[in-house]
Amino acid sequence: MEERREAVSEDGVLTRIGQAIMLHRAGDREEARNRLSALWHEIGPQGDAFHRCALAHYMADTQDDPQDELDWDLRALEAAEGFVTERRPSTVPAAGESGVAAAPEGSPGPRHHPLVALRAFFPSLHLNIAADYAALDRPADARAQLLRARASVNALADGEYRQGLRDAIHRLELQLGGAAGRTP
Repeated sequence: MEERREAVSEDGVLTRIGQAIMLHRAGDREEARNRLSALWHEIGPQGDAFHRCALAHYMADTQDDPQDELDWDLRALEAAEGFVTERRPSTVPAAGESGVAAAPEGSPGPRHHPLVALRAFFPSLHLNIAADYAALDRPADARAQLLRARASVNALADGEYRQGLRDAIHRLELQLGGAAGRTP
């Protein structure tokens, strides 16, 4: 019975993150930010890494200040990297197994094991951080993150999600090239 309650609780966190995302997409940025903030405090710094990554990833999008957005994106990356490096290979599901967590928006397939979903987050996380650095007029940092985004997008399966990320990486590269006075 305890396992069932824990699984429901974890699914509840993802549901609440999803509800806040829907509020944000519907135009209620402040309420989305308030709900995500409350959930962030509820989860805490020792909470589930997948939840912290997903929450911080979407919390960044609700920020008004570019530095705050960067701070949240860096929290998301830190949670993802910590989760991936701490996982033992024996805990990764075999091919064809499914787990409990949803992959990032637009990524292919049904729900995946959190490790698979977090790995799918990396290109988007690095791209978002690159965009944050660009907004803060830190082009060298932005380019470094774009290199990481490009490397991690190549690890994804072919599909719409991967292509969309590649296109976004290319657009930001062009923007940074123009901003630095280089020709794209």
